[in-house]
Amino acid sequence: MAEIENSKLAIIGAGAVGTSIAYAAIIRGSAREVVISDVDAARVEAEMLDLAHGTLFTGSTSITGGDDLDIVIGAHVIVITAGAKQHAGQSRLDLASTNVDILRDLMPKLVARAPDAVYLLVTNPCDVMVVAAHEISGLPSGRVFGSGTVLDTSRLRWLLAERVGVSASSVHAMIVGEHGDSEFPLWSQASVGPVPILEWRTEDVPPLDLDELDRIANDVRNAAYRVIAGKGATNYAIGLSVARIAEAVLRDEGAVLPLSSMLTDYRGISGVALSIPSVVDARGISHVIDAPFSPSELELLTISAEAVRKTLRPLGF
Repeated sequence: MAEIENSKLAIIGAGAVGTSIAYAAIIRGSAREVVISDVDAARVEAEMLDLAHGTLFTGSTSITGGDDLDIVIGAHVIVITAGAKQHAGQSRLDLASTNVDILRDLMPKLVARAPDAVYLLVTNPCDVMVVAAHEISGLPSGRVFGSGTVLDTSRLRWLLAERVGVSASSVHAMIVGEHGDSEFPLWSQASVGPVPILEWRTEDVPPLDLDELDRIANDVRNAAYRVIAGKGATNYAIGLSVARIAEAVLRDEGAVLPLSSMLTDYRGISGVALSIPSVVDARGISHVIDAPFSPSELELLTISAEAVRKTLRPLGF
């Protein structure tokens, strides 16, 4: 594996999420060059300057921004955050329709300027946007994928770590399926270190049971709503998680992450994008893992696929 030299990360959208991704990428040194593009020239220039003014205190990453899409030329990874936010009373389908329309205009322009880039969709509803971007661009599924349940997985591991008293890095568990209300943990494969999650025992910490695992899974599903209720948006954690995904590509890591990509006959599921543990390297998603699922988890995966398909149908995908 070889890290990409002079790596370039482009971010489309200078809102709270896009700028948080740029901020995280600069601090983490995710790429040699970070660029931000937005139709609001004054906003993107201000955000770029605010970030650039702090680069004395970070590594060697450079930051530029503007409203001209030519800024993405030469990018290795392009992150798309552009889109409308869901408003009170607005349906998921209305949001999807608006953001797909934005993607229909944006995606061909990006591919014309950066035909060899890996495209990472963050705009919600994430799984629907992945299908749309794949169909609009005509690019291989491994090069057009979504941030999926990487952040949800981080939330899950943090909650479990707090409960059992270990570091989050020592908890091995993933959220899979839709990035939304039908997502679920792959409990059959979850562990603390090498110990299956339900078998973890210490003198100071009572064991987990199935009811508590259900409550934790529900807390993960509702985490974003709780943050949005208090501050209006989620941005810091998604910024960090997307920077991490970009690093897996730019550093050719072969990392295993639960990303959303188009599925073809995966456990009988085709034509939708769902988050499945996937190998991520310089090619994008090089391999979707044939992960073990219990019978009940396979049923949940099917339900999740149908939830995404329900939104896709009226959009013509």
